[in-house]
Parts: sequence; structure tokens; C-alpha cells
Amino acid sequence: MNEKLIFDLSRSGRKGYCLSQNDFPEVPLESILPQEHLRKEPPALPEVSESEVVRHFVRLSNMNFHVDKGMYPLGSCTMKYNPKINDYTCSLPGFAALHPLQPETSAQGALRLMYELSEMLREIAGMAAVTLQPAAGAHGELTGILLIKKYHESNGSERRKLLVVDSAHGTNPASAALAGYEIVSVSCNADGRTDLEDLARKLDRDVAALMLTNPNTVGVFEKDIRAIADMVHDNGSLLYMDGANMNALLGITRPGDMGFDVMHYNLHKTFSTPHGGGGPGSGPVAVCEKLVPFLPVPVVEKEEGPEGATYKLTVDRPESIGRMINFYGNFGVLVRAYTYIRMLGAEGLGRVSENAIINANYLLSRLEASFDLPYPKPVMHEFCLSGDRQKKAHGVRTLDMAKRLLDFGFHAPTIYFPLIVSEAMMIEPTETEAKETLDIFADTLKKIAEEAAADPAFVQSAPVTTPVKRLDEAQASRQLNICCF
Repeated sequence: MNEKLIFDLSRSGRKGYCLSQNDFPEVPLESILPQEHLRKEPPALPEVSESEVVRHFVRLSNMNFHVDKGMYPLGSCTMKYNPKINDYTCSLPGFAALHPLQPETSAQGALRLMYELSEMLREIAGMAAVTLQPAAGAHGELTGILLIKKYHESNGSERRKLLVVDSAHGTNPASAALAGYEIVSVSCNADGRTDLEDLARKLDRDVAALMLTNPNTVGVFEKDIRAIADMVHDNGSLLYMDGANMNALLGITRPGDMGFDVMHYNLHKTFSTPHGGGGPGSGPVAVCEKLVPFLPVPVVEKEEGPEGATYKLTVDRPESIGRMINFYGNFGVLVRAYTYIRMLGAEGLGRVSENAIINANYLLSRLEASFDLPYPKPVMHEFCLSGDRQKKAHGVRTLDMAKRLLDFGFHAPTIYFPLIVSEAMMIEPTETEAKETLDIFADTLKKIAEEAAADPAFVQSAPVTTPVKRLDEAQASRQLNICCF
């Protein structure tokens, strides 16, 4: 746990390489590079052997937390286990070595995969068509909002407002603002659902769309969704669904059947592709029939011929919003999602959501006595607790309890979101966690609640066993120093 910096391991003269003798004549750098670009002193690089380098970074990786090591109870982020078969298929030479500028005739397998994946996602959503272009969830939001904007413009309407429920993910208003809309917040009611009266007050003829998550960010299903859809459509507006919580709907119900006009998926949340760390994501967008002409190009199309089906990328779409990304999307992520869906099948996808809902309600039943529950149960795939009880009685904040979880080998849940919950602790166990893991997690949180009452100062000092102790997050984000601990 007390790993040194690689510079501290450095010893003069040590090398991690052995090069053959150079038989080329040496040329002074001064004769190649301008003087102002030359160093006055050699770079201060560490001098270590190969074994020391390998062991150093392996030890560092063991300190890191990852989904293969333990549970991520991140509400609304769905950090679940990624099956290794996904990485295997993604690494097949025909996929891994594919170049985006290859002719279509030599990429038929990839095009077929993209076509079939879009068709499966279309059916799961109950929509008319899907684009796989967006590179992440927020990028999918922006794509969907631009489709909404193009739809209204094609009808000669320049609506300027976009309604967002106050429990929404922060990317919802950000994406809408990026598209040029004025954001109007719609309130939730005491049950954590959309306040229909507030919606009616704000739904005027200048509203382009309502952005909604269902189930929403406190894990509650919007049971009045059909009434909401009717209100929105009667106003000439469109209904957008943030698909972050599709983990709760697979095989049970479909956004298109609820009345949504457009939605985005998060393949890294719903279909087990890698998530986080700034790596590639994917945010496909599904649309109803009236938005199909505006989908971004190119579009993967299937053509039946005498020798069977062929696939091509089509750009001749005069009403399209254009291209949203270079080439087509993050193909490796698409292969992983395709694998996951094909491995599970329709019945398996339904069990994903059933198990996610069961796990969430089981975990909530174990924790509700130890924390405040701001909204009534039952919940769908996630739930929101409040640390108000611990803060008011003992001065222990949700942040303190989240930090204490790290001492027990658990990643902290989402905290202080959604903003409508004081001292929020948002928890999603996902369908991939076993009951034994859920019990250990529940026992740990209950123990931390007991510690908060018995020894508040101890919990406020957590974590105490991790390589790096309590950090000042605000200062760390402003003054990043990756060399000092």
C-alpha cells in the first residue's frame, strides 16, 4: 500500500532495454533541430529495470478499483459486470483489424452486424429506426434534440423552449442548451414523479419537447406516462426519453409503446459494454416514424439480391441533420453490445430487468430502517436514500459515509444526486450482483450507520485504510498534481 513513485525507484545506469549496436553514423541534434527547441539538460526520466517497471504498475493496478474486483453501486450509472465473451468477439481479427476506409464490399460482416444491432435496438425500444452514430449518452441526447429541432423547422415552427423534469440527469439541460434551447424546469410531486399540474402550466406553444427519464432518477416508474404523452402531443410538442434506465424495462415494456418519440440508449449501461475512465462509449438514438427522415448519415441499409443480402452505407438523405461523428461510431462497443444481446436473447434480456428490479427492492428492504427514504417504494432498478438522519443527529454527512465504504472494499454509490434529495445516496445493485454480495454491502452500510451514531469523528475521517486518505476534492480538481500524494 506504500508504493513509491517510480522516480524514487530510479537508480542511475539501470535500463529496461538492450539495443543492438548502432551501425549508422551519428548526427548531432543541433544539425537537425533549431537551437531553441533543444533541451539544456537531459530529461529527468526514471532509470529502472523492466521487472521493476512491470511490478510497479501491477502494484498500482491492484490498488485501483474496477468492476472485476468489486461492486459499483452507482445509481443511474449501471456499472455492471462486462462478460469476457464481449471482449473476445470484439478482438476477432475481422473486427479488430477493420479499417473505416475499407470498401463496403470488404466490410460486409461489420455492416451486417451494425444493421442487425440497430434492428434489435429498434425492436427493444418499440421505435421505427435507430442510428448507431452517437459516441456516448450525452452525444445521443444532443443528436435526439437536433432531430426534434429539425422536425419543428421542417413544419415551419421555431419553438424555443425545452422542458426538463427537475430530477433529470445533468446532461439533459446541458444538451438542450447546446442545441440552442431555453430550459424550463418541471417539478416532481411527493411521490417522485412528474407533477402533471406543473407540466400543464409550463406546456405552451413555444415548447419543442419534454425530456423525461422513465423510470426516473429516484427509481420510480412514471405511471402517468400515457397521460403525459397525450398532454405533450396535444400541444404539438415531442416527448424525449433519456434511456439511461433501460436496465429496468427490457422485455417488460417499450418506450415507443409509452408514447415517446425519440430516445437514446447507453450501451455501456444497458448492454454491458465498458463504462467510465474516458474510454469509448455509445449512445444510439431510436426514433418514431416522423423523425426517420432526419436521422444522421450515413445510414446502414440492407439490400436483397439474387445472391443474398448485401449491406451499404447511404448518405443520400436530403432532410438529414448530417453527420454526428467521423465515420460511423465506436465500432468495438457496438460489437460488445451485439454479443450481449445475442447471447441472452429475448428471454434473457427480460430476466436482466426482472433481476435488476428484484435486487434493488431486496437491497432497499435491508437498508430502509437505517436511513431516510425520501420517496415511497416499491422501486424499479435503483433507489435513493437520504443521509439527513445521520447529518442532523450526529453531523455525519453522506460524503463521510461514502468515504467510509472505501475501507470495506466497496466503491461509493452516487451521492448528492439527484438534487431534489437532501444528502442523497443513490444506489443501483444491477442484475449482475449475487445475493451474497448484496448482503455484504447491506451489512456494511448498516454498520457505517451504527458507527456514525457511536463515533461520528471516526466516520468523518474516513477512509483510513486506503493508500490515499481523505482528499480535498475541490482543490484536487483545480490543482491537479499527479506526482505527489
